[in-house]
Amino acid sequence: MQVRIIEGLLHPGEAKRAEQVLNACVHCGFCTATCPTYLQAGNELDSPRGRIYLIKEMLETGEATQVTRTHLDRCLTCLSCETTCPSGVEYHKLVAVGRATSERLAPRGAAQKSLRFLLRKLMVTPALFPALMAIGRPFAPLLPAVLRRVYFPPRTAQKKSPEIKSGVATNASDSDAGKVLLVKGCVQPTLRPETDVAFIRILTALEVPVEESAAANCCGAASFHTSGEGEARSLARAQVDYWWQRLTEEPIRAIVSTASGCGVHLKDYGTVLADDPDYRHKAEEIVRLIRDPVEVMEEVLEERNLQLTNAVAANEFVFHCPCTLQHGQGLNGRVERLLGKLGFRLPVVEDAHLCCGSAGTYSVLQPSMSRALREEKLQRLQASNPDTILTANIGCQLHLQGGTETPVRHWLEIVADVLENAALSERNA
Repeated sequence: MQVRIIEGLLHPGEAKRAEQVLNACVHCGFCTATCPTYLQAGNELDSPRGRIYLIKEMLETGEATQVTRTHLDRCLTCLSCETTCPSGVEYHKLVAVGRATSERLAPRGAAQKSLRFLLRKLMVTPALFPALMAIGRPFAPLLPAVLRRVYFPPRTAQKKSPEIKSGVATNASDSDAGKVLLVKGCVQPTLRPETDVAFIRILTALEVPVEESAAANCCGAASFHTSGEGEARSLARAQVDYWWQRLTEEPIRAIVSTASGCGVHLKDYGTVLADDPDYRHKAEEIVRLIRDPVEVMEEVLEERNLQLTNAVAANEFVFHCPCTLQHGQGLNGRVERLLGKLGFRLPVVEDAHLCCGSAGTYSVLQPSMSRALREEKLQRLQASNPDTILTANIGCQLHLQGGTETPVRHWLEIVADVLENAALSERNA
């Protein structure tokens, strides 16, 4: 495709990335078969191919309208199209440029700007979200059942995280490979603290040192997708500065977020800071250490030649693989295989590649499309009549829980129980 981007419209780095993506697309249409919004709406402009046309037109004319921005906003950034594309088009790089450019050329109204600003500040302001939740908890019984399920689930006896002093789990042995830095995130510690606790329990059982990262409390993904690209880059720099300093002090095995949505954004720091000459190299080096929990567990189990086969037998679970895990991080099937080694017999989910409709703040900004996608996803997940739905991302977990009374949990919680029970059985044998 011949591309003539208007000179001066984009930063040179952005222009180069946009041109590379546009030139890679051959408009074959394979992406339309796996694009959730196209399958829902049947509108070419709500497909990756259609959005690519819109962005190309905008970059070549220097003009954008509300229609341009609307169709870009409807994109879930689920990246199913990238998994499907036979030409290797890195669509997410182009849509990021397109969204930022449409913001400048076709500014939003005051109401939309205010909503996006409030969503960003809710995520990135330390202690704000926990404080609001603490204020709201006494009024939880008055809320509709769906809101109670999502935001104020019944408090049950939760397993405690192994004691951490100076950031290190006291019963985890030192390792030449270094420790794991755990990125806590912005809302998960308040809404589902048991997830990070479960991962710490797992690492402790595997004798891997772990430390809760003291860097910025938000990875920047929420800002990046709500018109706050500058703020997202500032958060990324803060994270990189902290981790870069830590690398000079001691070996670091991995930097991990238990939320796959945060993980995929962390792995994209090289692109987020690609146009910053002071941080580009550091970000690229840091990204080499970003891991999903399943990658760390696979690595440790292989290093120590540990076998977990038939540790448990369970038929009542079904696994929802988030788009950020299967498409964004390219780890489709990895959690399922690990759970299989533990004895979990998971049913095959129809159309598992399609998004559940959460997509971070998408469920707030595009509620109608989001609910439609959730309804279809839950029909597929509950076809096997599971007792529990497992997933790997806090956003998907909350979104799905809003549409069903079936408990939705992070897979790490189940694995933590299995590993600890197996260890206990071995000690008592």
